[in-house]
Amino acid sequence: MEKEQMLSGRRKASVFMISLGSEKSAEIMKYLTEEEIEQIALGIANIGTVDSKQIEYVRDEFAQLYMASQYIAQGGVEYAKVVLEKALGSDKALDVIDRLSTNLQIKPFDFIRKSDPSQILNFIQGEHPQTIALIISYLDSQQSAAILSALPAETQADVARRIAIMDRTSPDIIREVESILERKVLAMGTQDYTSVGGINSIVEILNNVDRSTEKTILETLEIQDPVLSEEIKKLMFVFEDIIRMDDRSIQLVLREVESKDLALALKGAGEDVSEKIKKNMSKRAAEMLDEEIAFMGPVRLRDVEESQQGIVSIIRRLEESGEIVISHGKEDELIV
Repeated sequence: MEKEQMLSGRRKASVFMISLGSEKSAEIMKYLTEEEIEQIALGIANIGTVDSKQIEYVRDEFAQLYMASQYIAQGGVEYAKVVLEKALGSDKALDVIDRLSTNLQIKPFDFIRKSDPSQILNFIQGEHPQTIALIISYLDSQQSAAILSALPAETQADVARRIAIMDRTSPDIIREVESILERKVLAMGTQDYTSVGGINSIVEILNNVDRSTEKTILETLEIQDPVLSEEIKKLMFVFEDIIRMDDRSIQLVLREVESKDLALALKGAGEDVSEKIKKNMSKRAAEMLDEEIAFMGPVRLRDVEESQQGIVSIIRRLEESGEIVISHGKEDELIV
């Protein structure tokens, strides 16, 4: 058996593919990169003879690794260890987990990613806002939005602020927080510091919460940290999101935008945004806009971005006054 254990990764992959036969191997290769296919093809070409012991060993190892990955997906690394220890023994289970961990990038708090937000909330709502912020920063944005919406109003803005200003977190702290959750949910890094949170993270979460929660958080942040609040607001609706607006809303916005500012903003915009805007103008106005853009010549990117942000500010003001409505959150949110 020692001889089989010394096989290289490429030889193992080659032996496994040969044992499957040409049709199944071809199906698997559809999911591999060109480099991976090249390496396996080279391995198969140079493999020489393969005895039955090698095939049996490679197949067993594949089955164990596959089984372990399924257990990790179901309940996390700790759950996988418990089950594999019962099936393979302690030493063998640890060996399988270690080999799998080197190939899998298991994200922090992966063991609760498939949990219902209400269940996660039960485990974390009594924790410190910083702990809550750390945990939901690693979750799916819709999960995080549901949890953030369900937190007490006085906690929501605090957690949102902590996510926004979060930068890099020590792996020791992450493991400590994971350990607390492991004990609570009977389930469950690299040594490098892990980047998480930040402005974009909280913006993505706020884009998925209900409007009431969003309003409460932004109003509270505006009092506690006006600069941070303004940064978040700027990112809540970007210029490219104009394509999601209805025609009536765009027409109302265009009434308040100077033609030179619109031309400058569209100078750096995508074709879909330009077409959406021109669709809501008269034919003559659209032609004049095209002429103004054409005669404008080279412009500074900073000026384009300032014009785009100016239009976004108008959109946000009209939305806040109730003159237009912009869809926020889930894609199936209805506006009637």
